[in-house]
Amino acid sequence: MKIAVVNSGSSSLKFKLFDMLDESVLFEMHIEELRSHHEALKEILEKLEESKIELKMIDAIGHRVVHGGELFKEAILIDDVVLKSIDKLSELAPLHNPANLEGILAFKNKAPTLKQYAIFDTAFHSTMPREAYLYALPLDMYENHGIRRYGFHGTSHTYIAKESARILEKELAELNIISLHLGNGASVCAIKNGKSIDTSMGFTPLEGLVMGTRSGDMDAAIMPYMMHTLKKSADEVSEILNKKSGLFGICGLSDVREILSSDDENAKLALSMMIRRIRKYVGSYMTLFDTLDAVVFTGGIGEHSSYIKDEVMRGLNIAKTLVIQTDEELEIARQVKSRYFK
Repeated sequence: MKIAVVNSGSSSLKFKLFDMLDESVLFEMHIEELRSHHEALKEILEKLEESKIELKMIDAIGHRVVHGGELFKEAILIDDVVLKSIDKLSELAPLHNPANLEGILAFKNKAPTLKQYAIFDTAFHSTMPREAYLYALPLDMYENHGIRRYGFHGTSHTYIAKESARILEKELAELNIISLHLGNGASVCAIKNGKSIDTSMGFTPLEGLVMGTRSGDMDAAIMPYMMHTLKKSADEVSEILNKKSGLFGICGLSDVREILSSDDENAKLALSMMIRRIRKYVGSYMTLFDTLDAVVFTGGIGEHSSYIKDEVMRGLNIAKTLVIQTDEELEIARQVKSRYFK
């Protein structure tokens, strides 16, 4: 069985083709700064043809979709109703869902009979209890408008949970870990008995850790202050919090590798702020467990920066620390295979 995986962003597109007999990668391509998803698809098809791979040889395609709201809690076969729902959920993820949708439509136009599945970042966190996912706002804000913590990076945290169980030789249903997905976007997830019970990202991917260009946790009153006193529009405030804050806002750099090699005092400050926020989350999540099997690091920073890992874990009394390379595309392919044979 051959399954393709599409990870479609606003300005990039990742494509991987797996042979699910042995989970080997038959073909992969990553296009940065694409002008349109249709042009990216054309480029991918040309490269597939050069590799003697035709679309009719592919059994199914899995698409990463960032926001599934409360509608989608597992991988689902895409039809017109699902397409409309993903489009409507763009209100909750305006930077992500429209791009994911473009990738789906690009392949639908080229191969209308090819089965396509949506795998949602939010799905893994659908097991959080109400006290974890609700905000302390008037309850009708949730009941009528869906304002709640959804969580993201779910596909990565799912893969990490399964790999951790394998490495620790435990049943997934007995696994207790804190998973740290640390990259330009970053999140922490408390996984108890193999399920997400809390996570740092919330209604959007803005909440939580100090990230490359995102502020993470902050006093919500700062936003109306920026609008009323600094005369910023709502769009300008969103732009600042999502694209001009975080590490970049403090030191002008968003790449941790550059920050680690810099002697600039603001770079050191930004790094300290990021590490402090991670430690606060790890410490608070430790209180959710009677026993904790491991703290697991993944993502570009989590996998490659021993300094940050050591600083985060300094003084914490935890038995095991694991570093696992995440593979979101493989996890998506596995979920598609599981749904395909249902």
